[in-house]
Amino acid sequence: MSRRRVDPQPESEKVSRPGIRGRRAAKTSAVATITVERPHGLAVLSHSDRRLLAIVLGVSTAAGILNSTNGNPVLAFFTSAIALGAIARLVVRSVEAISDRIGRGVNGLLQSLLGNLPEIFVILFALKAGLYEIVKATIVGSVIANILLVMGIAFVVGGRKYGRQAFNIVSARQLSMLLALSVFALAIPSLAASFNTPAVEYERQITVIISLLLIVLFLASIPDTIKHANHESPVTGTSEALVAASEVDEHGQWTMNVAVFMVLIAVAGSIIISSWFVKVLPSAMSTLGISEAFAGLIIVALASNVVEAFSGIQLAYRDQQSYALQIILQSPVQVAMIVAPLIALASPLVGAATFTLVLSPLLLAVMFMAVFIAIVVVSDGQSTWFEGAALITLYLGIATAFWWG
Repeated sequence: MSRRRVDPQPESEKVSRPGIRGRRAAKTSAVATITVERPHGLAVLSHSDRRLLAIVLGVSTAAGILNSTNGNPVLAFFTSAIALGAIARLVVRSVEAISDRIGRGVNGLLQSLLGNLPEIFVILFALKAGLYEIVKATIVGSVIANILLVMGIAFVVGGRKYGRQAFNIVSARQLSMLLALSVFALAIPSLAASFNTPAVEYERQITVIISLLLIVLFLASIPDTIKHANHESPVTGTSEALVAASEVDEHGQWTMNVAVFMVLIAVAGSIIISSWFVKVLPSAMSTLGISEAFAGLIIVALASNVVEAFSGIQLAYRDQQSYALQIILQSPVQVAMIVAPLIALASPLVGAATFTLVLSPLLLAVMFMAVFIAIVVVSDGQSTWFEGAALITLYLGIATAFWWG
């Protein structure tokens, strides 16, 4: 035994004791196999993922019970709104997991197409119910909520913690100008009606043409979005901003099967919860004594855009103001360039063939106001908490004006 301990040539031992070598090799191989073994199924879910699923399941179940029992309409309405926000977050999380598997180049594209599905479903159900004014107010509310309220909160949160914050002025200017161009194009049917031009008799035709042009403009951005993943897309911004938003919470590495399954579950849940949300909306408005314009501009719009709100605010809190502004400003761009045109084109499918994008003068004015402010605020490349407070104040003032209609 002493010889074996001091033998400087282990090869001789290997030759004389093949059985021991075989057992040792088998043991080493077994250990190596254990260390590379990966979890399967739902075991890939992190604590944050499980918490999100628990929230979605809990509030969705509560919303279903309240809607089926015809209980308090206000409670059912707000529970459905919370469930809608939670399911929207699950959609975004599932898309992020898919992009991890097939490449970040399509992340922005998938977010644009799938991330807005909960809002689209809500608007389509509202159109089916004949709530045209709520739909128009929701489209405008989605634009101004992100520009005034969400960006304002992001400025306040970041400014109070870090003081004056700098951001990428080139990216912010590009997104704000693209926002202005898409919103101005969206406003053409309203302007034609407001100035009583001969085209006023063809409001639906103008709406369809403008919607098609905006969709074509979005489609033109797809090749650049996919090919140049590390550069800024005209619609989705940089992949770095999307990655930063996805890393706000720690998530597990989902397999493709789990990610696709979650997307399907989230989309199906979005359809069901959207129908509940719209079903109790008239009763809740009547009970609360609020107008259709206020419900669409404030409540429905906030419920549909809560995901962008949390992501942008958390990034600002982490002193990532450039990424925060990209996430915040991309949302109204996508509303004007994707959501509103798709709704206008799909409206005949839900029995709303006469729906147009002609907005009331006040809705048109506040939308233009928000776009103008977005351009001005980002022009210096810096933000302060007081600018954020002023944005929030303006948003609350607009909400007050629409409380009675």
